[in-house]
Amino acid sequence: MRTATHHPLITAPCNLWPGPRPTSSPVLPSGSRRPRRGALVVRAAVVVEQEAKTKISLVRIGTRGSPLALAQAYETRDKLMASHSELAEEGAIDIVIIKTTGDKVLDQPLADIGGKGLFTKEIDEALLEGRIDIAVHSMKDVPTYLPAGTILPCNLPREDVRDAFICLTVKSLAELPAGSVIGTASLRRQSQILYRYPSLKVVNFRGNVQTRLKKLNEGEVQATLLALAGLKRLNMTENVTAILSVEEMLPAIAQGAIGIACRSNDDKMATYIASLNHDDTRLAVACERAFLETLDGSCRTPIAGYAHRDSDGNCVLRCLVASPDGTRVLETSRKGLYALDDMVAMGKDAGKELLSKAGPVCNSVLWSSYMFWSAAFINKMDEQTAALLWKTNKISVSSFQVHLARYESSQHLENFLAVFVDFCDRENQKEKSTKAGRDRLRGGLQDVTSLPWKLCKERRGWMLCVGLSSSLKLEVRVLALHQFRRCSCRVFLTIRDS
Repeated sequence: MRTATHHPLITAPCNLWPGPRPTSSPVLPSGSRRPRRGALVVRAAVVVEQEAKTKISLVRIGTRGSPLALAQAYETRDKLMASHSELAEEGAIDIVIIKTTGDKVLDQPLADIGGKGLFTKEIDEALLEGRIDIAVHSMKDVPTYLPAGTILPCNLPREDVRDAFICLTVKSLAELPAGSVIGTASLRRQSQILYRYPSLKVVNFRGNVQTRLKKLNEGEVQATLLALAGLKRLNMTENVTAILSVEEMLPAIAQGAIGIACRSNDDKMATYIASLNHDDTRLAVACERAFLETLDGSCRTPIAGYAHRDSDGNCVLRCLVASPDGTRVLETSRKGLYALDDMVAMGKDAGKELLSKAGPVCNSVLWSSYMFWSAAFINKMDEQTAALLWKTNKISVSSFQVHLARYESSQHLENFLAVFVDFCDRENQKEKSTKAGRDRLRGGLQDVTSLPWKLCKERRGWMLCVGLSSSLKLEVRVLALHQFRRCSCRVFLTIRDS
């Protein structure tokens, strides 16, 4: 027979008695019934369960599992505990580690596996599904369009925005001999390095800070560049050889800033994290992201920008867009009031200026054989972009890639193809198109917009060539990844001569 002593929830039967342990069976009041067998065990279980409920975390923080991401999550936790007394109790805040696509795929450049959202998508999904209460992100990894149902009301005080040069043999980039190999996973750094030092070689160099330093020590590369903010948060600045000024290496958009997101309908969490917001950082990040949004940049596009308050209290914004190989760099700057509306307008205006110089989506199409677009840009397909794509074919750039992130339906793809195909059709009519060719074009478009999503959901690859003219072909290939989700579908469009 199992007694109270044997029950796993009870360490000693005497814990059930309010006073000293009785030496014999307790005397029951007259008329009272003796508790049925097992009643003490049930009562004990209830007591233990009630105690456990009081220890349920009030806030669950979602984060990646890298040492740097965890350092940022702990910084957030400490600030929450200092600002809200109810969160200072032991167990009130829990940290939940979530592995993202960017953490899983380490053998490919970031640009080749999807660009923006690689380090945030799975965390955002956990937030929307209620598995975590808040999400802590490096702002440079956050796409310009937040997932529906989420808000980002807080930026913690920004760390140092500069990049650190790390090398075991020389003290600066300028001292590296011709042919030296520099490791970086950032096209922004790659383009700026090659622009100033074309004799150097840049290779893809992924992994967390510790991994990259280990590879450097093992001689895989002669030097590398890392964000100084990350090294400071990890207390690893002793590894720094030199700190690059923002004039020499313009930082990534929102570099050094931490963002904290929550569900848009969770007022309690929004109140918690909004109390931690650093207004100067938030305004600077908003300015830089307005510039990025205008260009619709991604990890495939070398874009840099830095907004800060000068000695007069005004906002100074400096922006850059470049070709991946560093052969062309376009820069601009703005100065204005350090206020939200003014700074967002500055960012957008700077983006429009560079667009006018370089073409839509920073015109990386004109400088390389591919181009990255996010779903947000597909939604904004217009005549100007169609004109660029037409021009792209004329100058023999062979292909571009479209990655559909956070994709809801085929409606956006239909719009994308419709606008582009209509434009190409009109251009062909100016040259040598025929009625038969136009009819064939319309039929092909119907196939494109009806077939891919069915096949994609069946987890099969599919390819279709749509004839745009006698000399131009549009290939549409829809690939489903090994686990199909709305957010993990890629569409590759290739323009080529037939």
